[in-house]
Amino acid sequence: MATGIIGVGHYVPDKIVTNLDLEKIVDTNDEWIRTRTGIEERRIAEDHQDTSELAFHAAVHAIEDANISATEIDLILVATVTPDKPFPSVACQLQERLGATRAAAMDISAACAGFMYGIITAKQFIDTGVYQNVLVIGAEKLSKITDWEDRNTCVLFGDGAGAAVVSNVNDDYGILSFELGADGTGGNVLYQEDERIRMNGREVFKFAVRQMPESSVSVVEKAGFQKEDVDYLIPHQANIRIMEAARTRLGIPVEKMASSVKRYGNTSAASIPLALSEDVQNGKIKKGDLVVLVGFGGGLTWGAIAMRWGK
Repeated sequence: MATGIIGVGHYVPDKIVTNLDLEKIVDTNDEWIRTRTGIEERRIAEDHQDTSELAFHAAVHAIEDANISATEIDLILVATVTPDKPFPSVACQLQERLGATRAAAMDISAACAGFMYGIITAKQFIDTGVYQNVLVIGAEKLSKITDWEDRNTCVLFGDGAGAAVVSNVNDDYGILSFELGADGTGGNVLYQEDERIRMNGREVFKFAVRQMPESSVSVVEKAGFQKEDVDYLIPHQANIRIMEAARTRLGIPVEKMASSVKRYGNTSAASIPLALSEDVQNGKIKKGDLVVLVGFGGGLTWGAIAMRWGK
């Protein structure tokens, strides 16, 4: 048996904040935001909705899609940089709320690359036969650490969650190759200080447009394929220009790249699983497709996965 994803789910808050709404609170405009980021609106959680709440709904959908019960989950991994509180972890809160009584639980902090780190961590437990079903969730309430007076960053971020159940799949499917990386020397270009996100946008952009395409090509080649073989690309939904750099490097037509950034903005660790879940449900990702997931984040961190979609 191989290791792959047997169920996906996602959740976003109901509240929509458009670029026109942001024009009223900071010196910006809709055209400037759209042309530079591709973002038109984002979802913002209510005060009473914390990260664990968003994660819970995504997790329920993923468990249902996997056709298992919560008691069959062996491990819960939550990728987030916005936990409800320092401890207990979001994962432990979910374990109780889901009724996943057999599951170990912990959070992972790798910023926007967190879901990739979570999936590959899950793969190790399953490959070694220690666990059978691992629930991996990327969930963020970035609105609570966004500086709403900083026009360069407040236009970028949104709240949401995406989840996947990782388990054994048929040998024809599953994770074929992966790459994880970090460069701590870049920690000063994207970080949290005074409970707010701080970013050197120029340096982050330079890093991302280099790393995302390199990692995408790398995992495709490690899996024994050519970039022409890729059926679908799911990049971290940070900025349409960065996403386009990865797509162009792989030579993938625009219709074969996930693009939810317009509607949700950058949801950090939730970005990739949210886009994955949506595009599985709407039929854009089909059984047998060679799919590449790739992301980068603060740390600096990055990760990429090549997988054959199917159970």
